[in-house]
Amino acid sequence: MSENTEVKKGNAIGYKFTIALMAAIIVILLWLLSTSKQLVTEANDQKEDLRVELTGELDSLLFEHEKVQAEYGELTIQMSGKDSLIAANAAEIKKLIAKNADYNRIKKKLDYLRSITQSYVDQIDSLFTVNAQLKEEVNTYKSNLKTEQEKATTLAQEKEHLTEIINTAASALTAYNIEGMTFNLRGKTEREVETRKASRVDRVKICFTIGQNLVAQPGSRTVYIRISRPDKLVISRPGDEYSFEANGTRLQYSLKETVDYQNKAMNVCSTWDKRTDSPAMKGTYDITIWMDGMQIGSSSFTLE
Repeated sequence: MSENTEVKKGNAIGYKFTIALMAAIIVILLWLLSTSKQLVTEANDQKEDLRVELTGELDSLLFEHEKVQAEYGELTIQMSGKDSLIAANAAEIKKLIAKNADYNRIKKKLDYLRSITQSYVDQIDSLFTVNAQLKEEVNTYKSNLKTEQEKATTLAQEKEHLTEIINTAASALTAYNIEGMTFNLRGKTEREVETRKASRVDRVKICFTIGQNLVAQPGSRTVYIRISRPDKLVISRPGDEYSFEANGTRLQYSLKETVDYQNKAMNVCSTWDKRTDSPAMKGTYDITIWMDGMQIGSSSFTLE
């Protein structure tokens, strides 16, 4: 074999080796490229998963915070400073997530935000408890105040009523020395001769004294006199004009007199003349004296 032939064979082997080596390198490079793309894709997926996870945590914290604000209403107004702190930290975390900042850094921020929101809830609960206690105390105070006001009103009404009773009692007049005298009228001059014989009675005279009362209202007063026969029938003229009102009831009267009362004791007399020929009824006759709708005295007399 010639020397040229051996050289050619050697060169051929070298080419083949070089080609094989280059092919191997190309395969390795293609594999590395594919692996790198897969790693990049996986890294991007991991970043996206982390972004979604972190965003979810942040949204959950903010949702719970808004829920607390809605639930406790006006109480959260007192927590406006903490609201601003929570909003500022949430905004910072959103920026870090958007910039794909270090995961651990963001997690620390989230943990810090979580501690702030938990402190917020604790303070709100405390405020709610205090507020509930204050409301209960206020309601108890209002209830007690209402009870005391009702008691005061009742006492005032009772006092007014008692004052009225006392004033009425103090100003009430009394009649005493009530005497029923009966007479027989004789002759043309109708001379009065006192008698207790029922068959002879022609006239009845009722006399009494109205007592002194310095607190009574002075002025003109009407005195009503009721004379009841032994059968309890009131001696009276027929008709409503011979009646007066007492305690919501109309009562017939026998006699009436108008007097000018000036707070001093005064004597009053009134006369009833028999208008029929029938004799008077034997027995006890009751006399009652009335003024201002009240009975102020009573007495009786008897005919034989």
